[in-house]
Amino acid sequence: MSASEIDDYLLTLPDDQRRALDELRRAILAVIPDAEQGISYKLPAFRAEGKLVAGFGAFSNHLSYLPHSGTVLPGLRLDAAGYDCTKSSLHFTPDQPLPAALVERLLEARLAEIRGD
Repeated sequence: MSASEIDDYLLTLPDDQRRALDELRRAILAVIPDAEQGISYKLPAFRAEGKLVAGFGAFSNHLSYLPHSGTVLPGLRLDAAGYDCTKSSLHFTPDQPLPAALVERLLEARLAEIRGD
């Protein structure tokens, strides 16, 4: 895995999507500064403790945060907070990026799941 792979991915995006996902990347690294960065399933991904803990992607109508877990998002009940979620992705737009505090909650939930907390 290599951070340059994520750099290359971001360079292919329109400016607004690139800015929003770069901000998300910084928020992830603020919580897990030693995370391995790279591409997994053709999308940017972050690995900690040997496991995928987060990822993101750009799509035609939205951006997605990917917790690489089917239980993190339903467990946090983000749909009740007004976020558009599936079981495995949280959707947002470039003009309404995810708050850093929410990214921290998402990562803490995934790390707790990995550790069996």
